[in-house]
Amino acid sequence: MLSCHQAILSSAVEGPGVTGRGFQDRIRAWGRWLLVAALLTGCSTSPTGRQQFMLVSPDAAISMAQAAYMDTLRQFARRGKLMNDPLLAERMGRITGRLVAVAVQEYPHTAGWEWSVALVDDADVINAWAMAGGRMAVFRGLVEKLRLSDDEIAHIMGHEIAHAIANHHAERMSMVLAQNLAVSVVGQNAEEGSQAAPIANTVATVALALPNSRSGEEEADSLGMRMAVKAGYDPLAAATLWQKMVQHGGPRPPEFLSTHPDPASRMRALAALVDDVQHLRPAAPPEPHRVRIYMQQ
Repeated sequence: MLSCHQAILSSAVEGPGVTGRGFQDRIRAWGRWLLVAALLTGCSTSPTGRQQFMLVSPDAAISMAQAAYMDTLRQFARRGKLMNDPLLAERMGRITGRLVAVAVQEYPHTAGWEWSVALVDDADVINAWAMAGGRMAVFRGLVEKLRLSDDEIAHIMGHEIAHAIANHHAERMSMVLAQNLAVSVVGQNAEEGSQAAPIANTVATVALALPNSRSGEEEADSLGMRMAVKAGYDPLAAATLWQKMVQHGGPRPPEFLSTHPDPASRMRALAALVDDVQHLRPAAPPEPHRVRIYMQQ
């Protein structure tokens, strides 16, 4: 008796029509079965225990993100979009360093990550993001337009660090990869299929534009808040941060909100967590872990 995988491969390649149009049909059929197999086996568990769809491993995501991150920094530098602000650099290094100290203590595999924050000089953009492996960026508009306190910055960065720890970038890259696989195997001919986007910097960069799932956002909210409190920051600041985000909405809401659905329910959920995490706040904050700050030289 054939195994399941043998039966799939057999049904994809056997039968008449092994040349010309029939051969292309068989190749497309085979590709569809391989895609189905990948989708069925691409499951993993996040560090917090949530089931995730994973075609891209966390290690592969970190490797691809490194190249994409450095390419993004070069583009910022060429356009004069990296800040020259030593005071903000010190502030971000200290706040993020305390958060990373907590992350490394609780998730030792992150100790070898190249933790970094790029300071992007764009006063009109209210945003922050993280790639796999702890590579992050913060835009001037986020800090200045919202007049964020250290505690509020800690919750923003805790949220982004949580995305990295929970492998959310790898999860989004997996979605991009799955879409590219679908395009390549459903195309009408081999030439059309070859137009699928390559797997590398493009996948890593495009993944940033995709919203996280609702469960992923809830995961980052909860984990990020706990890390911020363990780093010595006020849990109430998580709610005031989102109040500022919503108040700065209007016809063109902050970019940060575009990938974070339903801010009102998020504020309620975060406020409900305050009592649960208050006891996690230490008597003295941890010593900051080293975080590289990228700014204009």
